[in-house]
Amino acid sequence: MAEPAVSEMDIDAAGLAVRLRAVTKIYDNGVAALGPLDLDVAKGEFVSLLGPSGCGKSTALRLIAGLSAPSAGTVNVSHRANRKDGRHPIGFVFQEPTLMPWASVRENVRLPLKLSHAPATDADSRIEEALAQVGLAEFADAYPRELSGGMKMRVSLARALVTDPDILLLDEPFAALDEITRFRLNNDLLALWRKLHKTVIFVTHSVFESVYLSQRVLVMTARPGRLASAFRIATVEPRGEEFRTSAEYAGYCREVSSALAPSYSGQRSA
Repeated sequence: MAEPAVSEMDIDAAGLAVRLRAVTKIYDNGVAALGPLDLDVAKGEFVSLLGPSGCGKSTALRLIAGLSAPSAGTVNVSHRANRKDGRHPIGFVFQEPTLMPWASVRENVRLPLKLSHAPATDADSRIEEALAQVGLAEFADAYPRELSGGMKMRVSLARALVTDPDILLLDEPFAALDEITRFRLNNDLLALWRKLHKTVIFVTHSVFESVYLSQRVLVMTARPGRLASAFRIATVEPRGEEFRTSAEYAGYCREVSSALAPSYSGQRSA
């Protein structure tokens, strides 16, 4: 007997931002990418999805964002009622910055406001605020070719924040960056999360990144992705370099790595 769909009112009462129940995704070519997957994410929580390539982490984000429909199961997302001011319940940061090379930083960040027909009266102030939040206020008139890889990703993050989303989905945003830049952006992302109180779901291949950033790390199996194990990273806040170099951090990384190992050993080739 099919499980009844969960209403938005139900997950609101439970304090949840996202709930997936028995979700599967099978593509037209017959590849079973995901599931069955059950997932609860609390409002304001920072959660990382960790697993091998092809296990369905990015697919899960696209389902939550409404960019793709599940083959079975229910996806419920709680958010403020949509308003006609260009605000959107979900912001998405992709693996690549995907910036328009012919447009300035300011105009790249403006894009989602234009697409949602947001009133022009407050667009400029919202763009300036988003750029200030990611430390790029002085680069509003620069073009993508003038920016480093880390700065381009900051623009992509500002573009997601400009719509004031309740939920921020990040799909391996720092994977292509050098280690120093990645550490800096990890710190900046944590600072933004503390300040803005967004719900964050972060996809990564890095055990070290997931443990440093997250309140919970969810380890997924090889394709089709399911939840194999979950770890609550209970440490003193705010986190910083002392945590990154602590025995506690190393211990969490060992635990998560041990749970991840079977997912890699059972990974099938694409």
